[in-house]
Amino acid sequence: MHLRRCPPQFQFTLTSHLCLDSLSSSPYAQNSACVERALARHLSEFVTPPQNLTVATTGASGALFARHLLQAVERDSRVQTVNFIASDSALRVIAEELGLRGRSNLLGQILGHTSRKIRQQSNADIGANVASGSYPADAMIVIPCSVGTLARIANGSASHLIERAADVCLKEKRPLVLCVRETPLNKIHIRNMYRAADAGATIFPLIPAYYFRPATLDQMAHEFACRVLAHVGLPQPDAYRWKG
Repeated sequence: MHLRRCPPQFQFTLTSHLCLDSLSSSPYAQNSACVERALARHLSEFVTPPQNLTVATTGASGALFARHLLQAVERDSRVQTVNFIASDSALRVIAEELGLRGRSNLLGQILGHTSRKIRQQSNADIGANVASGSYPADAMIVIPCSVGTLARIANGSASHLIERAADVCLKEKRPLVLCVRETPLNKIHIRNMYRAADAGATIFPLIPAYYFRPATLDQMAHEFACRVLAHVGLPQPDAYRWKG
């Protein structure tokens, strides 16, 4: 049981309700399995998978990763609503990297079918639902996240919906995952990653795993999407898990 993996909005609740000192001093402390079961019972009361997600994609390369994440949340019955935002730069990158034709029916082209669960929002609509803290967004994922978007989020500049929605997550203490895609990194990029992390975001660089020996780019992108979703409380049943 790893409490550090719990989404940030649950951490205060957990530490407020779990009396770990008294638990560790009890006879159960000598039996780690009993301690873990006790913690699991407490966790089940407070931690629920996010039902309302915000997913954004920017002009950084890596549109395939965004596609696989959107496909995964579309299939996940635990997720009820997804608000999808694409920046103007992302629209061009998506079209080029995924071979899409035009910008019409973008979601349908990305997913391969229409979706009732995923709603596309205009990045120019600063008054959209996710721009308000009163809207119950459970978590936000920016995949891929350009260093320009990172800079605006890290410094509180919210002139477009992606940055505003991210700013709302930070001020409301909700999970914000930034899948930064850039190389090499200069000092400005690194400072901005530190600032965003210090404000509460998770820096989740778009670095795929190789130890499961992916045979295709799609396998690589899918496993990365699974890792991101597991981080916000949505572990996927088909995800690869290292067994040692």
